[in-house]
Amino acid sequence: MSKVRRVRCIFFVVMLLVVGFGPAVNLHAHEIRPALLNITEQKPGWFEVTWKVPVLPGYELNIRPVLPAGLEPYGPASSHEVPGAKVQYATYQAKSDALAGETITIVGLTATQVDVIVWINFSDGTTQSTILRPASPSFTVPTPGTKGAVAWIYLRLGVEHILQGIDHLLFVLGLLLIVGSRYTLIKTITAFTIAHSITLAIATLGYASAPVPPLNAAIALSILFLGPEIVRVWRGQTSFTIRHPWVVAFAFGLLHGFGFASGLSTIGLEREEIPVALLLFNVGVEIGQLFFVLIIVMLERSFRILDIRWLRWAKILPAYSVGSLGAFWTIQRVAIMLGGFVK
Repeated sequence: MSKVRRVRCIFFVVMLLVVGFGPAVNLHAHEIRPALLNITEQKPGWFEVTWKVPVLPGYELNIRPVLPAGLEPYGPASSHEVPGAKVQYATYQAKSDALAGETITIVGLTATQVDVIVWINFSDGTTQSTILRPASPSFTVPTPGTKGAVAWIYLRLGVEHILQGIDHLLFVLGLLLIVGSRYTLIKTITAFTIAHSITLAIATLGYASAPVPPLNAAIALSILFLGPEIVRVWRGQTSFTIRHPWVVAFAFGLLHGFGFASGLSTIGLEREEIPVALLLFNVGVEIGQLFFVLIIVMLERSFRILDIRWLRWAKILPAYSVGSLGAFWTIQRVAIMLGGFVK
């Protein structure tokens, strides 16, 4: 299948992304990180509660947890800021022996695009965990859970992080519009996977980090970079990127890995949880990424079987859509970055 036909076949995916993710095409296309509510029973009847809310440039999250009525505050709460988040600590005493059947609600969550991860650690070693979303801001505490339930949280978080990351998906789409064969596609996706897995691990383990504003600007620039390359494919031209897309995928994948890490590092993992969380989160990211690639490949095959003939404007739509969104995000994120430096 020729590269030009590939461009024709996939243009509809761009429209799906732009229309389907329209509300997310803004400054926070990638910065939607989860909040964390951690309830730990230090000894029977006494709970330490940590409430961690991400801080987004130019946007304040007005959300707060409402804990079960069976928990009474003991003393005043304390709070401080860490890079990228505000953290509040408080101590509570339980009126009853168990929290099972009690309800936890996040007030204001329905007006946001943020998820909240809830961890409940009991003194007997059992745990409960869930993810609250704008559509379901409440959680009724069931009987103590298992390690499998905790693992599912990390796996699901990884899948959702990549599927909600419109900037990452557009970058992957740009790569698909450039490659010309299945073998090249496999090499390109593999290179991108290896690269972002490396930096995801490095960032999560604390060996290196990248400041969020410049990182987001660089990720947007990677999308903008692919726009002209797609146009060259449409015109039958060539370049280093078109001949060796896996090299570019690996280079920019290192940047995107730091971006993936923001969805995991802001949770505030315990040291012993990091290896399992890192593995399952990364597996979740790969599942989501492969799911997206599979949809595009299936659409491409369907269009080819149907032998749909697109108009001329449809041929150039993917390149200009990817390039325009990349340019928009780059300008917007650079402006925010420079504004932060001025302050």
